[in-house]
Amino acid sequence: MPRRLTVPDGLPDPAALATLRAWYEGASSRESADRYLRDRIGDGQSARGIIGAIRRQLVQYARQRQRPDLAEVFVCSATERVGYARAAAAAIEQLRVTPAPSPQISDAVAQWLPARAVRALQAAGINTLADLTVRIPRRRQWWTAVPGLGVTSARQIEAFFAAHPVLTERARALIVADRRSIVTPWEHLRLPHEVDGSAGAFRAPLSTCILGVDNDYEAIQAWLALHESPATQRAYRKEAERLILWAIVARGKALSSLTTKDATDYRAFLRRPTPRERWVGPPRPRTSPDWRPFVDNLSARSVAHALAVLSALFRWLVEQRYVLANPFAGIKVRGSQRAMAVETTHAFTEGEWLLVRTIANGLEWSYGWQAAAAQRLRFLLDFGYATGLRISELANAALRHLDADALGDHWLHLVGKGGKPARVALTPLARAALERYLLERELPVSRARWNPTTPLIGSLDGGETGITPLRLWEVMRRFFRLAADIIEGDHPALAEKLRRATPHWMRHTHATHALAKGVELSAVRDNLRHASISTTSIYLHTDDVKRARQFGEAFAA
Repeated sequence: MPRRLTVPDGLPDPAALATLRAWYEGASSRESADRYLRDRIGDGQSARGIIGAIRRQLVQYARQRQRPDLAEVFVCSATERVGYARAAAAAIEQLRVTPAPSPQISDAVAQWLPARAVRALQAAGINTLADLTVRIPRRRQWWTAVPGLGVTSARQIEAFFAAHPVLTERARALIVADRRSIVTPWEHLRLPHEVDGSAGAFRAPLSTCILGVDNDYEAIQAWLALHESPATQRAYRKEAERLILWAIVARGKALSSLTTKDATDYRAFLRRPTPRERWVGPPRPRTSPDWRPFVDNLSARSVAHALAVLSALFRWLVEQRYVLANPFAGIKVRGSQRAMAVETTHAFTEGEWLLVRTIANGLEWSYGWQAAAAQRLRFLLDFGYATGLRISELANAALRHLDADALGDHWLHLVGKGGKPARVALTPLARAALERYLLERELPVSRARWNPTTPLIGSLDGGETGITPLRLWEVMRRFFRLAADIIEGDHPALAEKLRRATPHWMRHTHATHALAKGVELSAVRDNLRHASISTTSIYLHTDDVKRARQFGEAFAA
């Protein structure tokens, strides 16, 4: 049986729509109605009136779904209708699948309410749903405070809010937030002298300070200016901003007046920012009135990261003789080490990596990939696995960054995280992968014939622009998802792992496999360019794996 199309509420029924299509295609009003709506003409309604009613219904339906472009199709003159026939048919099909939009607290009242009610509301200075929700319906006969509104319009408004209870919930949050101080981005703050830090309780003597600033905000800006990376600046600004807002709003203190007790209380606050309506909200631009410093509670690892950043900030302020002490020194976070250890699961075992790599070998023959795309993907896997480079480092590398020293060892020179120059050992696997990839790109293998500006990873159009980090990320994620689909039936656990995997997992895999094969911890640290060997040591869990494997082989059943 043919599938019957469902008609959304408010859309004309199929017979009415067929009548309108016939009319748009050139049939007269009488011919169209006689063909599909003969029973309605029998009720005394004129054919022209029927067509007009259908068009008005479609216009209203389109406007309710905030599609004025589609509504325009149904207001053409009768003499022009044939020229709109195709557009009308397409508009009807589009409206059939267009969901009803959800009202937002910031929407204008004219967007959702009857015109008569809107005129009265706007005359009373009520222009948005946010303006209206704080009045509806908090008391009996609330509409009497709005001249000209009337009972009928009031009931229509109440019915609208009853159909959209989320608006009422949001209104309550607005009321609470209004009664308490609103948290805004720090560039919008206008602080009194008592909390701006100019007279902070733990400010060092001005005669010894080498910063040359007057308050806490300027001191933080000086600290942020030390970091050239925009990503680092954003990450550090976020943590500093959260703290200074909390200090002012929740404590009524300047940043430079915080004690160790304040620091430990802030640790608890990060785990669960309260009151939630003041501090937590969905991602919004900093210019939005709905902006909030948090999108949710922080995990133990995120709390530890935040406190580490703040401790570094205060340590620097102490060094600059801006403050006397660091209130965040020595503060620990329960569960952060365990959370860090979870990161080590973001790596593939040797067997898993071999299976993933085998799938990559057949991309162009078995899975329809373009040959150049498959070759590039295999190079990404091999070179990324063999070097442990970050995605941005892979994308930005060029042939000029490769060299060999006097001892014959091969290196890749780069500028890593934090703008630090470094070099990474080029293993035989990495060099073999590069040589093969250069041949596939029809580029010279000999170093003497290289164009130094040639990007390590080529674009598929044959240009010399290389690939952006974002595009590289997308390519790798696409491959991981494809591999997951391929092995779903035979290896469901690995398939699920691949769906969660990101390109950064190659870096984790590089580290875990290197340590498992006996590479010294300090050497892995240097190749990954970790600032501390403790960071690299999280991968030492592979020693346990190695030990269990060796004893299993020694005492096999």
